[in-house]
Amino acid sequence: MTSEPRGAARGPSQRDLEEEVDELVHLYGLEDDDELGDEFVNENMPRIEVSEYPAYVVAGREPAVEQRDWRLSGEAAETEDLSFGGWGSEGQCQDLREAYRYTHGRASEEYECYVIPEEEDEEDAPDVFCVTCKTPIRALEKVLDEHKEHEVTPLSKALESAKDEIHRNMYRLEKQIIEMENFASHLEEVFITVEENFGRQEQNFESHYNEILETLAQKYEEKIQALVEKKKEKLEALYGQLVSCGENLDTCKELMETVEEICHEEKVDFIKDAVAMADRLRKFLETKTDVEISAQPAVEDQTLDFSDVERLLGSINTIPAPSAPVINPQAPNSATGSSVRVCWSLYSDDTVESYQLSYRPVRDGSPGTDHAESTVTVKETYCSVANLVPNTQYEFRVTAQNRAGLSPASECAVYMTAPSPPVIKSKEVRSCEEAALICWESGNLNPVDSYTVELIQAETPGAWGVTESVVGIPTCESLVQLQPRQSYTIYVRALNVGGPSARSEPATVHTTGSYFRLNEQTCHPWLTISEDGLTAVRSERKTPTREPPPSSTRFTRCVAVMGNLILVRGRHYWEVEVDERSDYTVGVAFEDVPKQEDLGANCLSWCMRHTWAPPRHKYEFLHNKMTPDIRITVSPKKIGILLDYENSKLSFFNVDISQHLYTFSCQLHQFVHPCFSLEKPGCLKIHNGISVPKHVTFY
Repeated sequence: MTSEPRGAARGPSQRDLEEEVDELVHLYGLEDDDELGDEFVNENMPRIEVSEYPAYVVAGREPAVEQRDWRLSGEAAETEDLSFGGWGSEGQCQDLREAYRYTHGRASEEYECYVIPEEEDEEDAPDVFCVTCKTPIRALEKVLDEHKEHEVTPLSKALESAKDEIHRNMYRLEKQIIEMENFASHLEEVFITVEENFGRQEQNFESHYNEILETLAQKYEEKIQALVEKKKEKLEALYGQLVSCGENLDTCKELMETVEEICHEEKVDFIKDAVAMADRLRKFLETKTDVEISAQPAVEDQTLDFSDVERLLGSINTIPAPSAPVINPQAPNSATGSSVRVCWSLYSDDTVESYQLSYRPVRDGSPGTDHAESTVTVKETYCSVANLVPNTQYEFRVTAQNRAGLSPASECAVYMTAPSPPVIKSKEVRSCEEAALICWESGNLNPVDSYTVELIQAETPGAWGVTESVVGIPTCESLVQLQPRQSYTIYVRALNVGGPSARSEPATVHTTGSYFRLNEQTCHPWLTISEDGLTAVRSERKTPTREPPPSSTRFTRCVAVMGNLILVRGRHYWEVEVDERSDYTVGVAFEDVPKQEDLGANCLSWCMRHTWAPPRHKYEFLHNKMTPDIRITVSPKKIGILLDYENSKLSFFNVDISQHLYTFSCQLHQFVHPCFSLEKPGCLKIHNGISVPKHVTFY
């Protein structure tokens, strides 16, 4: 149990106590006494209550404590003999040592005091990173310590490198997780397919086994019935013979007895009866007596006909051809830009050995677009078809096959591959402190359903790597809201029914100030725009005598160009580097400003014009051909321009000396764009993506 301190801060009495004890310790030379180690502590040392000092925590159960006032009163300090003899007893010396421990955060071992570490001073904090030891160190250690010969790098750079490495590992881990999830899904489908196939096989075996048993039982009944009838027939024949034989035997015995009786008669009677008896004996003897057995006792061998059973046994492996499979509708996110996952089902108990999946692109009716059909053979009820064209519809048919033959083809199903990654137009990306306008090309010949913009915010403590998404974007540009003074990595995905495309190549957006480029579509033909879109040059070559034809988008009379400022209200600031010996005009104008007029010559533009007629510099702040009477004594080499929509103001500054030059009060009913003009050969260079300087924020 830890006892919490009861005091919140040390009062004056505690400070006095510390000063007095330090003075006594110094007086008696106890500073170097191994910090008043435990060898001086007696087992019976009185315990000290330290709960008034919040910098220390007492561990263990709090014992009963005896408070001791270690302070010396003023009178005692004057009259007490401060020699060692004044504290002559050993207990007093121990008391002094205990007081020293008390005031310096130590007590007896019974209290187990632990000092809560204070925060490191900023001077002691690591400021470089030792690449060899892979640990942060102070720059001083690089010179004096064992890191002298080691490779070091700034701590911020090492931090960024570590963050990048973590990002890469997270991306690889995410990719591996997706692969493992797909593999697990694949294993699950294989498991289900195997289970279904063996289940159907078991049902088939059971059905045939029951049919064989029924056939054998029927054969048994038929054979038993035949044996019973044969037995009955034989027994009845033998019984008939036995009865006939008995009757004949009785007749013979009767005749014999009659003959014997006649033989004992008189002659006359004998003659009479003998004649009649002779006829009777003759007729009896002429009657054929059957003395052969009509039914032999031996049983005929019964040949059992198992042809039906053999046929059934053979039919166990003879299964019918399967019925037509049914292709499932396309599942979300089942496709990539070059592959698609097709799944199908069987609505019967058919046994299938393999499937044949045929596919080809959907015909669009155009001549010469008939594609050859491709076929793959698989054993599962799904197939991932690769090497396809992005954002394209394919029609699929599937047939099932076993040793009995091929099933009918399924109904045609249409699947679609995911789109190709969009291509961000980095030169057209514009931003300010609160938003960015992202533009891209689809990268697909066929239309897609929508786009998603992904933003990864970096360099924010505790929030780097956080991804935000803007979904359901119907066009190839999006104005996204951002946080000020941050850096973002931007990706774009295209979506259709097959799923999202891969990420586009990244683009970086900074929300430190406003960022824009010069719009070449508005550029006068005599001006040349640099590749980065931030410099306009009018060369020394001979100027053509004829002006270009009028245009509604391109400047034709005034040798000018406009900038593509993001269409977001608020405050926008940029700077223009100028040549003080050239004639130039800088300012803002509406997009529909007349391109055949000079800047500042109408009510749609507000400009600062410089004309150099040696040795005089002339500065005008023009709007609708009017300018105030203003003298500028220090010619600016870099002009700062602040456009404030909220207060309807446009201000100009001399950046080098932080001087305010002039402020227009504008009626900005529409969005305006920066504009730049060179009346003579020269160069203007734009600096943007700059935070509003402090001296500008007051205007």
